[in-house]
Amino acid sequence: QVQLVESGGGLVQAGGSLRLSCAASGFTFSSYDMGWFRQAPGKERELVAFISRSGGSTYYADSVKGRFTISRDNAKSTVYLQMISLKTEDTAVYYCAAGRGLGTITIIRTTSRYNYWGQGTQVTVSS
Repeated sequence: QVQLVESGGGLVQAGGSLRLSCAASGFTFSSYDMGWFRQAPGKERELVAFISRSGGSTYYADSVKGRFTISRDNAKSTVYLQMISLKTEDTAVYYCAAGRGLGTITIIRTTSRYNYWGQGTQVTVSS
């Protein structure tokens, strides 16, 4: 049974930090590219950060570049999102997702190209 389980969300003040984790099971994690998406109320789900299956390639949305860092540990089947200098506009439900063969920026931004999704973890940044 495929599972992606996010953890690490919570309430933090603006300027603070959080580290999200996503533990995968039920599939060959090292064969999948991974993305972190977020969805704020009334908005579409958007890609925040992406990491290739080897960890050799990453991509960040402009809104988080320089503040968020995605990483993965294939031995632990886990992907991380380190978030610093958090802003109120970062408030959203954060989801991790797994996909294969995600080769272009357009594709990695497309939610339908991901095979597996977690249930999401809430991140709330207060002013």
